[in-house]
Amino acid sequence: MESILETALLVISVLLIAIVLLQSNKASDAGQIISGGNDALFQNQKERGFELFLTRLTVALGIAFFVISFILFIK
Repeated sequence: MESILETALLVISVLLIAIVLLQSNKASDAGQIISGGNDALFQNQKERGFELFLTRLTVALGIAFFVISFILFIK
């Protein structure tokens, strides 16, 4: 059972890294606040379509990562 959880944790880790790299670069938008180059930074923009799917998948994989890590830590 423990090896299955370790394998699942490895797969989830790789998927989580790949999905985070696929997401749009929001840090560069936040960095432009100092220079004043981004007027649309504080506008309420909703994620739609594939971007919303990636965000939700990232949250789900993150939760799964922590739950499996916690289970392995307890054993």
